[in-house]
Formats: sequence, structure tokens, C-alpha cells
Amino acid sequence: MMSTTPPDLASRHRRVAFACVAFFMTMFGAAFAAVPLYDWFCRVTGLGGTTQVAIRAPDTVLDREVTVRFDANVAPGLSWRFEPVEPVMRVRLGEPRVAIYRVTSFAARETVGTASYNVTPLQTGVFFHKIQCFCFTEQFLRPGETQDFAVSFFVDPDLDKDRGLASLDTITLSYTFFPTRNPSRPLAEAPRTSTVE
Repeated sequence: MMSTTPPDLASRHRRVAFACVAFFMTMFGAAFAAVPLYDWFCRVTGLGGTTQVAIRAPDTVLDREVTVRFDANVAPGLSWRFEPVEPVMRVRLGEPRVAIYRVTSFAARETVGTASYNVTPLQTGVFFHKIQCFCFTEQFLRPGETQDFAVSFFVDPDLDKDRGLASLDTITLSYTFFPTRNPSRPLAEAPRTSTVE
């Protein structure tokens, strides 16, 4: 004797199966979107000391000054010396400035690195803007080569309106260079920039 499934039970099974598939697809998509969304969120809010990117400096420059300290680190696996040329700089809010970092490779072959960055105190990330930075792209160095890497930046005048940062006097911009495992182009095709003798 054959059993039959009532029409409403079959419809319910289809709805449950559809809901499970939709849930799985949503979670699968969220897993791929999580990193770019988190990166976007950090850049917009300055969360974790993430700095902002600007097209140009503001028109307003205030008299209030802050000290900007420049920190340089190299992760294991990259035989580079990396240091700021001028470790400390006094900067007026809104004033565009350029900081130079000097990098020398001690590797026996051409190497490539990518710099990660943040600022401290962490809540100043939303006010620290970079116009141009070596950290936006991979950097290639030949054996024994020395290069100067520049970062063009300003501290947003709106920092002066933040009551929580009224007593702020110092911001530290910190970089860490990591070896790039899979460069965007073969090392032999790396673009060259001016070399410091």
C-alpha cells in the first residue's frame, strides 16, 4: 500500500528547503564580504587607528599644533632597514606635510614588501588623512638598494572640535613592512623610482 504526502506538507518541505538554501547563500556571501566591509568600516570610522585617504589638503589651517611621531618596523622575513628621516614633526591642524622614510635592502635578491599602518591614539585615525603614501602600493627593492619613501598627510582641523581630544598633543604614525608573498607583477618588471646614493 503506497503512502501519499499531503499537498500542504510537501509545500512546507519546499519552503524549509528554500529557507535553508537562502540562509546558506547569505552566510556564504557574508563570509566573502566581511573583510572588505570591515576594511571600509575602519577607514570611514578610523576604528583601530585606521587613517583616512584624502584627495587634497583642507583650505583651513589652524594655529593649534600637534606633534607627529613616525614609527617604522619590519616584520620577520624581510631583510630591510626602515626608518624615518625625521622621527618627530610639529604640525598645525590642516597643514599639508610630507614625511620621508628611508629603506635599505640587505637581501641577496630583489624583494617586495607591503606596509600596514595605523595611528595612536586610536581615536585619532578618523582625523589623520593621507594624500599620497608608499603604503598604498607594493614596494620593490633590489639587493643593497636604498630608497626614500614619502607620505603626504595632514591632521584634520575638525580634531580641534572633538572635546575628548582637547588635550591631545601627540599622534604616532606607525608602519610595519611585511614581505609580499605573491607580488602583483614579476620582480624583474618592477617599476623603478629614484635611488638615494
